[in-house]
Amino acid sequence: MTIIQHRSKRKVSSGRYKKARKNRAYEKGREPTFPKVDKETKIVSIRTRGGNVISRLLRTQYANVVSAGSCKKVKILNVLETPANRNYQIRNILTKGAVIETEMGKAKITSRPGQEGSVDAVLLEKK
Repeated sequence: MTIIQHRSKRKVSSGRYKKARKNRAYEKGREPTFPKVDKETKIVSIRTRGGNVISRLLRTQYANVVSAGSCKKVKILNVLETPANRNYQIRNILTKGAVIETEMGKAKITSRPGQEGSVDAVLLEKK
């Protein structure tokens, strides 16, 4: 079954809208990507509307951590907590706002790894 991002078939009052037309190609959606902590890095390039290309991160081992004005590429050890979904913590899925444990200490992810193709984080506590 395809994913379509358009108006719902149902009104707020639970009545139905009459369908004025069929689905359009520009209304297509995609399956969500769940970037995970893994030993090897995997990035996928996807062509979007208008011929633009976005890169999606599927697996990674490193994060770009900023602390005191300097940025370092640091190994991710674990996902400690995720505000999006508590099951993501168990599955080690990286989302924006997730607190991760790195070699430098605890860090909070500021980028959107599933849509930007990289993990950027800000250091919260040093080890």
